[in-house]
Amino acid sequence: MAKVTVVGAGNVGSNTARRIAEKDLADQVVMIDIVEGLPQGKGLDLAEAAPVVGHDARITGSNEYADTAGSDVVVVTSGLARQPGMSRDDLLLKNAGIVRSVVEQAAKHSPNAILIIVTNPLDAMCHVAMTASGFPRERVIGMAGVLDSARFRTFIAQELGVSVADTHAFVLGGHGDTMVPLARYSTVAGIPITELLAADRVTALEDRTRNGGAEVVALLKTGSAYYAPAAAVFEMVESILLDRKRVLPCATYLQGEYGVDGLFVGVPVVLGAGGMERVIEIKLSPDEQAAFDHSADAVRELVAKL
Repeated sequence: MAKVTVVGAGNVGSNTARRIAEKDLADQVVMIDIVEGLPQGKGLDLAEAAPVVGHDARITGSNEYADTAGSDVVVVTSGLARQPGMSRDDLLLKNAGIVRSVVEQAAKHSPNAILIIVTNPLDAMCHVAMTASGFPRERVIGMAGVLDSARFRTFIAQELGVSVADTHAFVLGGHGDTMVPLARYSTVAGIPITELLAADRVTALEDRTRNGGAEVVALLKTGSAYYAPAAAVFEMVESILLDRKRVLPCATYLQGEYGVDGLFVGVPVVLGAGGMERVIEIKLSPDEQAAFDHSADAVRELVAKL
């Protein structure tokens, strides 16, 4: 069975650990955090829920990276959360230092692990993680597209009064205001939403998806989203550990695909036991390619600031 480490025992990290344990994806889940007692307390609390929920995963918390040794997957959620009025750019340099430190330590103890990066600004943090770990691109993946697509699917289902199970959404680009929700490839039971909704409603749903994170932040006032991000991480971990070969939108290091080279940008990929096993490349219209290039440029600017 597998071992998964979740770095950061905050809301996203603890909910991710809980989902992985409760679905029996791994027999060992380690939460690690810089705050003494926090991962241990949450780990103990989750362990004490196991008899009621009905799983035998061993959930522990620690402040020592030695306890993460031999992990198959390391999920990095640590960093400062966005506050109201704070842009993702504001987080850049502070979180870069945090991610560099935790990835260096995690990679040293689990040299064969697959890294899933969650910390914002996501695409830039993936660059930090790849440099700090020295891992190949297949083993450094950013969680953004699964979350953004889930938000788009939610809004589509609510708009049309249908089950979310019958919705499929396609979101490309960087994780932020420049992301590219592709309505042409977003469907309900295989029918493009452009055939089911007026153009202005499609545009409204795309705009709401772009601002999905900010909308939650504005409502909460003291933090950012965590239930949906944790669910998105779980879907990625599941596809990797069970080698399901799911086609999921993830931030991956492009090497010429979609006309982009040497940059982490969100595109559909096949996720399996080897990590990012294949980029799925689709033909974009000139407008879609222009929006994608604009999004990639925004990521490139962030990376340049690093």
